[in-house]
Amino acid sequence: MLGRPWHGEHNDVAQRHVSAAYFSTLGASLLRGRSFQEADDQSKPKVAIINQALAKRFFPGEDPIGKQLGYAEINPAPMEIVGIVDDIREGPLDVAIPPVLYTPFNQQPDNYFTLVVRTVQSEAGLLPAITALVHQIDPGIVSMRGATMTARVNDSQSAYLHRSLAWLVGGFAGMALLLGVVGLYGVIAYSVNQRVREIGIRMALGAQPGSVYRLILREAGWLTILGITVGVVGSVGAASLMRSLLFGVNSWDVTTLAVVAAILWIAALVASFLPARRAASVNPVEALRAE
Repeated sequence: MLGRPWHGEHNDVAQRHVSAAYFSTLGASLLRGRSFQEADDQSKPKVAIINQALAKRFFPGEDPIGKQLGYAEINPAPMEIVGIVDDIREGPLDVAIPPVLYTPFNQQPDNYFTLVVRTVQSEAGLLPAITALVHQIDPGIVSMRGATMTARVNDSQSAYLHRSLAWLVGGFAGMALLLGVVGLYGVIAYSVNQRVREIGIRMALGAQPGSVYRLILREAGWLTILGITVGVVGSVGAASLMRSLLFGVNSWDVTTLAVVAAILWIAALVASFLPARRAASVNPVEALRAE
């Protein structure tokens, strides 16, 4: 930063040479100042746009717009900061976005660049058409590594690791659900077996099978409510530990917790159905005779 003392430290930032339509194509938000224009060419004073991470790191509590930047060792013509853009994630999904300096492509043109296209059509189907159009403009242009943004994100190493962890956690969650259903079935079945005499007396006194169903399911329902309550409290407490495994979504929300609770409730009813059916089919005479 021009106007500040330099003591030999290296303030390294990533630099991107971009066109005037780059930010709008990516859907990035210009927070302050102006964007690049086609008129920002080699005949005009050098300008730059910085991302929010760079502004927070090197201009804390200051207004970067209008400040001058330069390379301490190379010492080219200074660049004036004309805008601040919101942080754009270009690297791994699980690391902080670094400071980035954007300069106009027209002020430092190059014969090696990346073409970014926004479309409302099918992404994969548009790639051959873009390649053909580029060759139509200039057959000497060599194109390579064409890919959709979705494919680049899905094929990245961080996405693969997070996807693998998600499948692993999902597998353990499925096993936990299965064990919970089996455990609840065992508890209710044991309870029914211990209360055969009670159920037999109830039915001998005129209790209908439907009332026995409700008795057993009510017991299972209270156990399920207790388990879901403890589970929700535990999941909310452990949510902070999962934030590093997620990107673009919250570690927990009300909708997710409600859906999971509903699934557990249904699973508990299914697990309680067979013991309840067995209890409702108890023969009072045999139950009392067995005692």
